[in-house]
Amino acid sequence: MSFGAGAGENDWGGVALGERLLRAADGLGVVLPQPDGQWSGTATYADAGPDRRVTVHPADEQRRTFWVYLQHNGRRLAGGSTADPAEVVRAVVAWTGGAGLEETKEQAPCIEFRPWALEHEREPLGVVELEWCRRLDGIHMPPMNRFPRVHALLAAAYAEPVLRQLMPVTSHFNLWFSTSTTPNRRTTGVGPMIWPHYERSYAVRDGHELLARFETPEEAVAFMVAALPEGTGPAR
Repeated sequence: MSFGAGAGENDWGGVALGERLLRAADGLGVVLPQPDGQWSGTATYADAGPDRRVTVHPADEQRRTFWVYLQHNGRRLAGGSTADPAEVVRAVVAWTGGAGLEETKEQAPCIEFRPWALEHEREPLGVVELEWCRRLDGIHMPPMNRFPRVHALLAAAYAEPVLRQLMPVTSHFNLWFSTSTTPNRRTTGVGPMIWPHYERSYAVRDGHELLARFETPEEAVAFMVAALPEGTGPAR
């Protein structure tokens, strides 16, 4: 059975990530699910269906702590870090076994989530609303809580009604919008994109062409809104 990277890479004293978790599971007397995927020291566990996954990977260069992320239908709802592999195992077993967010947190206190995640668990949010909630609340969750300029840009965009009804899409901190909620079509954007880290400014680009740059995210967003085709949205 393979669990990600071998000894000497992304390991703890020669013990690979998955093997360390397997030993912790043996100590607890529980059985971990078969890992659904493993690469570069990351282990992913899933239930029998595609809706619940837990992704685990090292949280620091010393690789003495873990990041643990809970996903549902491809959306991250909760996460946290811990140095205790047994806590990781309890989170994996609880979440993939069908436990809710609150019950999983009881088993693994490192797990954190925002109010919208509980709301979504009780009554699913719309695709666009869920994506906005997830991205806006990234400021509260590691590792995205280290990028205040990115979150300032998202907040400024959300304040614009025309953008709030579109799907926000990000890549390498660039932000653009899509009128499609279909995952493989979201990369095709409508209007320009904004890069929040262009020489300490917010740059508006059309592909590789620099259209304008601004000191504040609000100015960049206003420029983007003005450049949208008339009648854009809502995303479907």
